[in-house]
Amino acid sequence: MAAGDLRLPGEGMLIGDKYYSGVMLSLENCILPAEQLCRTPSTEHGLSSETEEQLRIRGCEMIQAAGILLRLPQVAMATGQILFQRFYYCKSFVRHCAETVAMACVHLASKIEEEPRRVRDVLNVFHFLKGSRGGKGCSPMPLDGSYISMKSQVIKAERRLLKELGFCVHVKHPHKIIVMYLQVLECEKNSELVQMAWNYMNDSLRTDVFLRFSAETVACACIYLSARFLQIPLPVEPPWFLLFGPTEEDLRDVCTRILHLYTLPSVPLSTLLKQVEETRRALDALGSKGKPSMLISAAATPNVEPPSSFSPASKAVSPMDGGATQDTSLCNVLLKNACRKLLNGNEEKRISRSEERREHKSISPPKRRRSRSVTSPRHSVSPVRQKKDSHRERERQRERDRDREKDKSRERNRDREREKERERDRERERQRDKEKDYRRERDRGERSGSRKEVSSSHRR
Repeated sequence: MAAGDLRLPGEGMLIGDKYYSGVMLSLENCILPAEQLCRTPSTEHGLSSETEEQLRIRGCEMIQAAGILLRLPQVAMATGQILFQRFYYCKSFVRHCAETVAMACVHLASKIEEEPRRVRDVLNVFHFLKGSRGGKGCSPMPLDGSYISMKSQVIKAERRLLKELGFCVHVKHPHKIIVMYLQVLECEKNSELVQMAWNYMNDSLRTDVFLRFSAETVACACIYLSARFLQIPLPVEPPWFLLFGPTEEDLRDVCTRILHLYTLPSVPLSTLLKQVEETRRALDALGSKGKPSMLISAAATPNVEPPSSFSPASKAVSPMDGGATQDTSLCNVLLKNACRKLLNGNEEKRISRSEERREHKSISPPKRRRSRSVTSPRHSVSPVRQKKDSHRERERQRERDRDREKDKSRERNRDREREKERERDRERERQRDKEKDYRRERDRGERSGSRKEVSSSHRR
């Protein structure tokens, strides 16, 4: 079968009798399916959709504020917010701390956009933001055990973020697309329209529109919303946005989500984290109730009978003789315990072989230790070995001598360079002195000439 025959049109690859799905690489944004957008892992763990929405908004605001303090470009901050939104469609707020994931998103986005920042700087900035929210002082984060633990948590969260996103962290931003579309519409000179569309685009990062629609659709929606607010007419027949691909329904959906952002109340992050902690405790309690208490049953009675998951063939007798099996196993246990007690009782009378040897050594006179002389045939070194060792030592000595000579020659070269530099400085100093003497003589000659002219004029 030829290699071209293995491929199926629009599908993966068929090798032998197994089918392997295809892999498509694209620079477009990752658009999530509708079923994943409707039910998130956080809501499955019992967290309300309102709390989850507020947590997404507060996390994106933290990333934006941290990026400003770290002097990151706007593209890096936008990348961090989109990664934050994508991660929490794969994992739950109940199991993963929002602040730690936000730190990991800032650190990862700075490396993606080639503006890397240290983990220490990221931790200090988030520590400062946390202190400013609580009205505390702005002292730097101490380098203690909590700092080391937090740093390791951020690094682990960054690895988990990459793993959950499948290392697909490319993000296409609509910043340049907005400017390009406004140039096509001949509205790039209207600074108010450009600025408002830019502001709407930055605010849309706090929503999940970048996971629902393409960057071109979001850019058109920001222009659409800004033109409606400023009452700037745009082509209607045909509609201007059809030139760039999106439909009016998509634009209205994006605009509705952006405007809904301004109607939400501002809930403090501490309140949201308390709700997450309560949900986590309830989830843990529910999980512990569902599990059977194996420790209590194990402590009450010994597990003499084999587990019920074993097949009947693995038992010593048939299932009909279950009582006989239990009695036999109990008798075996009791017999073993009795034998162990008997052995422990006779432990004082019985002497082990190691104790007998120890007593024999204490009775026998101490032996004289034989000195290991060099001339002994057992410990003597062969002449070939001695020759090799001496040759190796001489080579090491020569190597050390060569290193010393190299160091001395480098030092001499440095001294010569310093002496040359001093000589050049002295030469420059002499040249400056000559120039000063020349200027002094010239000024003196000019003054004497002027005096002679004045005296001759007086004589006349």
